Amino acid sequence: MSAPSPYIGRFAPSPTGPLHFGSLLAALASYLDARAVQGRWLVRIEDLDPPREDPTAAAQILQILDAYGLHWDGEVRYQSLRNEAYQQFLDELIQAGLAFPCQCSRKQLAGLPHRGNCHCSASTDIAWRFLCPDGRYCFDDRLQGHWCEDYAAAIGDFVLKRRDGPWSYQLAVVCDDIDQGVTHIVRGIDLIDSTARQALLYQAVGAALPGYAHIPVALESNGQKLSKQNLARALNTEDIAGTLFTALQWLRQQPPAELRGSHTELLRWAVQHWQPQALHGMQALPAPAGFQR
Repeated sequence: MSAPSPYIGRFAPSPTGPLHFGSLLAALASYLDARAVQGRWLVRIEDLDPPREDPTAAAQILQILDAYGLHWDGEVRYQSLRNEAYQQFLDELIQAGLAFPCQCSRKQLAGLPHRGNCHCSASTDIAWRFLCPDGRYCFDDRLQGHWCEDYAAAIGDFVLKRRDGPWSYQLAVVCDDIDQGVTHIVRGIDLIDSTARQALLYQAVGAALPGYAHIPVALESNGQKLSKQNLARALNTEDIAGTLFTALQWLRQQPPAELRGSHTELLRWAVQHWQPQALHGMQALPAPAGFQR
């Protein structure tokens, strides 16, 4: 028997609404990438922004993943239960001189990357920001090739904890990915601009960076990304095999037509024949007509 793969991947949706076709693409690609090498696949619910969340969405998301045969390993993690871990992560950055308090509002900071310190009026409501160094971060994405970003000029000192209390996406996702041992991240290219900020946080705490593969996003007919914010159509369970078949085709895989009637057989075939390089260099593709608004 071969040794288990060290690969650990994950799918980490926000419970702001039901899964749509674009969500399925990200889940399916990350699932196949892990299972193709006998790796582990985790699910994490990124529920850090209650005002934007649907209280029923997390359960619906898990039900859809299960119905589509995308079964995860271990327990589902909920970020809303991780406050102590995030505070410890922030404390480590503060002690290293890499995080500082800031009272500036978004309006006061608008138009310029925030650098170094705050000069705004004092307030009891402070955010915590990461002290961003000068320089560029470059990495080799498995699908998008060599990618660079001047994080100081483009981003500046980014938020770690917001003035109104919630933890930032960047801090929480890095803290959890490190804690869960995530080695590979497969996600949409709309998140590729987060990579530099996340890399800075990995480096700040001396953690090894994961490998990245950013898949193209699915577009509506008007060119907008298929998303919950743009009222993308929710997935249903009426034709799971047909939807998976369409998703595999969109991911530039070539599933046999005779498997269209069985989602179990489709997934088995897809794991055995997963070819992510078929998406190399692609950044956006039209969503199938049946999954647009």
